[in-house]
Formats: sequence, C-alpha cells, structure tokens
Amino acid sequence: MTSDKHVKRNLAGWTVGLVAGWMLVGSASAQDHDNIPYLPTTPRTFSTIPVNGDVNPYGVAFVPKGFATGGLLAKGDILVSNFNNNQNLQGTGSTILRMTATGSTALFFQGPPRGVGLSTALVVLRSGFVIVGNLPTADGTAATAQAGSLLLIDKNGHLVKQIVDPTFVRGPWDATLWDGGTHAKLFVSNVLSGTVVRFDLAISGNTIDVQSTTQIGSGYTHRGDPAALEIGPTGLVYDAGKDVLYVASTGDNSVFALGNAGAGTRDQGTGRLIYQDPTHLHGPLGMAMAPNGHLLVANSDVINVDPNQPSEIVEFTVNGAFVKQLSVDPMLGGSFGLAVAKTGENLSQFAAVDDNTSTLTLWNIASED
Repeated sequence: MTSDKHVKRNLAGWTVGLVAGWMLVGSASAQDHDNIPYLPTTPRTFSTIPVNGDVNPYGVAFVPKGFATGGLLAKGDILVSNFNNNQNLQGTGSTILRMTATGSTALFFQGPPRGVGLSTALVVLRSGFVIVGNLPTADGTAATAQAGSLLLIDKNGHLVKQIVDPTFVRGPWDATLWDGGTHAKLFVSNVLSGTVVRFDLAISGNTIDVQSTTQIGSGYTHRGDPAALEIGPTGLVYDAGKDVLYVASTGDNSVFALGNAGAGTRDQGTGRLIYQDPTHLHGPLGMAMAPNGHLLVANSDVINVDPNQPSEIVEFTVNGAFVKQLSVDPMLGGSFGLAVAKTGENLSQFAAVDDNTSTLTLWNIASED
C-alpha cells in the first residue's frame, strides 16, 4: 500500500527474522488449547512481477484438491492478482500470476481493458473456474475509481464472463467461497459502498450463473484515501460449520461476524463485533483462517499507524483474544493478501504477499496435535 513498489532489498535476512518474530512475539497469558499459535517455518520467497511489469500484489489463492484437470492449473498451485501496472498506478494492474509447487512462475491471466485493477477478491472453484474482482482507475487515484466487476475465468486462463451490477458489485475488494461443486456461495466485500454481498452460484459444465444475490452486511466505514486508494470492508472468512462470515473492516479497525451468512436473506448491518484491538490492529485487510481455528489478518498501516509495528499479520481467536503477530516487511504498508491451505493431516501452507517488494512468501507449517 506504500507508494514506492520498486524497492530493492535483500529478503533473505528478514524472512528468517519474521519467522522468529511470530514464534517469540505474542500473548504470554496463553492458558489453553485455543491460544496455541499457528507457527510458520521454512519460508520461501517468490517475485510476483509478471513479464508486463505489473506490481502491488493483492489477492492470494491456492488451487484446491479436486480441481478440474486438463488446464493450466494443478492442485497446490498459488495464484496472485496484481493491482498496479508497471507505472505503479493503482487500479491498473491486469494480471494473475501462477506459482507451482516447484517454485516456477508463469502468467495465468491478463484482463481486458475494462478488467484491470485486480483486487484481493480472488477465489478458485474445484469445477475449474477462477473468480477475481477488479476496481479500475484512470489515473491511479480514488477520484477516478470505478465500480468494477467480477471476472469469471476458466482453467485455461480465458475470460468466460464479466459480472457487472451497479447495485451489488461496487468495488469488489475481497471475497471468500463455499464450494459445493455444482453450486457455490460467493461472498464479496464492496469497498465503494461499505457492503458485503452473497452471490448464490449455479455451476454446470463451462458456465457459471448467478441464481440470486443478497446483501447481508452494510454500514462499514468506507472512503477514498490518497495512499490506500480506498478504505472499506476487506478480508472475509466463512465458517460453513457455524454459518458465520467474518469481516475485517479497515476503516473501523475491527473484525465483525455475520451470522446465518450462507442462508439469511436480510441485511445485518456490520454484524457482531468480535475483535477490536488498538494495540495490534492497524487497518485490517486480507484475512484467512488457520487450521487451528484462529483468524489471521493483514494490516494496511493506514489506520492507527504504528511505525514500530510495520506490515503486521495478526493472529487471534474467534473470541477476540490476541495470540501472535508477524511482520512481512520492515517498512509500513507491505501486508495485504494471505491464504492458508491444508496439505496433510498435520501439515499446511501459509502464503502472504508483500506489496512493497512485489513478492510472495510461502511457509510449510507442521501443526501441533
């Protein structure tokens, strides 16, 4: 989220340091299993800059187990969406980069002229589709920000459909997904309207259709910002077992919970406040759930700024107890998108982007029993 995205620095030293940081920085009062942290180990760092020079990575998504074969993607691949172009103008990036399990990278998708400014709203369906939100600008400023759309992409990187809806698609900033195979529930946060919307999708063969659309959350602080472009509701995590959607609201510096999110038909406002921490939250953005049930949220550093806590990812329980934190960059404004994928009974991978250096760091993590 900082203005200079072409900073060159040696990453090897601080990646070791940040792992140690998450293992050492945290609550000393952990008393039960709920407070056992999700500890990262063995980081690897990759560039997220494609051949066209796009920078400022936002969205991160793993290709899931059971993903349809016969295309460019395979289970375990990681996709990263870019928000800025090679001139570092916000809302003008057009690419999704693919990273394989072996560490190689390749271009997966490049958007059309009206499909630029690819945001954190990046999800992958097992049926072979990728969905990404976009918020385009003409000059990289909030003054020219447009409502954007949802881009539906097939497994070969071809644009299948572009969903434009002036009511329900208002700057799609982040997304999460419940995947039922032939049907799915897509949750999207809109940064230009301060709302959260559920799209009920029907999937058949090579097509995806929107069966219904429901606004389930609203009232989150939202506004333009000279540094962050837009501030509003961002990170989303859906717990299907509880039918609860967790919402990280940057401008409110808080995390909320919307109950009955997958089946409800009414707008619940902001929902129930679950985490408000002025010490460790500095404008929460992208969010994911760790295998231990904790929530992980990136900080934008545009709200409640603390230069002594730059680019932090914060781990906390769903009951609002701080557990640990980790810095992905020694400068402010580096953390944004993040994702977790379970790779074995007690193994998982954690991926997080650094906007400042246009890189992604990947950890293989052994979970405690």
